[in-house]
Amino acid sequence: MTTFDDRKDKFENKFAHDAELRFRAEARRNKMLGRWAAERLGLSGDKAEDYATSVIMADLEEPGDEDVFRKVRGDFDKAGVAIDDETIRRRMSELLQLAAEEIQKSG
Repeated sequence: MTTFDDRKDKFENKFAHDAELRFRAEARRNKMLGRWAAERLGLSGDKAEDYATSVIMADLEEPGDEDVFRKVRGDFDKAGVAIDDETIRRRMSELLQLAAEEIQKSG
């Protein structure tokens, strides 16, 4: 194998590894966001866990975070929960950072 091929393979492996870590961090963030939102919606126990799962599933609708944001924003609006967009987005960002840190620590 040439040096170029070796470098190409390493780059592709790193890209795949980084994409997997990003996916895991976003899924973990969405679960944490779902639990946070469930608490504000007055849900607990199995209903809170079911809601957290629904937030994870919402992320499969389209690339990016807007599908998750719309899910939580819409549910808050329906339930009359007075939390502004900036708070939701800030919480999403904080939880993504926390999720990434947890994944890095767990190996």
